[in-house]
Amino acid sequence: MTLNAALAAAATLVALAFSIATFDRWLRRRLPHDGAWSFSLLLFALGSIALWWAEARGWSLGSFRVFFLAGAILNVPWLALGTVYLLFGPRVGYITKQWLIGLSGVAVGLILIAPTKSLDLGQQAMPQGSELFGVAPRVFAAVGSGVAAVVIIGGAVWSIIRVVRGRIPAVGEAKRHVSNARRHATSNTLIALGTLVLSASGTLAGRLGEDRAFAVTLLVGIVVLFSGFLVASTQASGSQRTAQQLAEGIAR
Repeated sequence: MTLNAALAAAATLVALAFSIATFDRWLRRRLPHDGAWSFSLLLFALGSIALWWAEARGWSLGSFRVFFLAGAILNVPWLALGTVYLLFGPRVGYITKQWLIGLSGVAVGLILIAPTKSLDLGQQAMPQGSELFGVAPRVFAAVGSGVAAVVIIGGAVWSIIRVVRGRIPAVGEAKRHVSNARRHATSNTLIALGTLVLSASGTLAGRLGEDRAFAVTLLVGIVVLFSGFLVASTQASGSQRTAQQLAEGIAR
């Protein structure tokens, strides 16, 4: 197994563990942002599996279509949906989800049937979208990931500023309670950093090569995101224990 394949395998395992953790939270709490994150992380895992397969067996049109769809178009927008639910509440989140479902369906159909410029992917290096696809698939990738990354990073920064100023990090119908401002700031910082790392593959490609850049950014980015989730989960658990203690004190 090459180093690139090992990195992709590690990213797959971390993404699956992350998805299971968020899905477990969704089963227990039924909060929509947990569901959005779970689905997004499954997409991360699917993209990592496609990269893993390609690094171990060689690139094909099928593996590249899966990688491009799950890893370059769909995963970050569904991750951003969780941010929308947290910041703006269930009504805005539900409307955003309906649009995202429709756009995701269009993206799936487009990538699966998109004509390619070349049928020969026997090369060792990862092919680029511009080498295979026309304009539409590349526009979906650029706009979807770019706008979604801005939502995640901007939402994290805005949430940190609100908490530092002693305000609730939500607007409209959204209701959130922050029991530990330091943990909240740390978790949001890690989430923003993880998103930045996942967006840095193009910068690293010149130094590491396309395959290595994507493998490294997938692994490091998903680990940093998972760390932010774990910090936020610790804060949530602490809030639940505090609420339970208060309830028991009132009952007494």
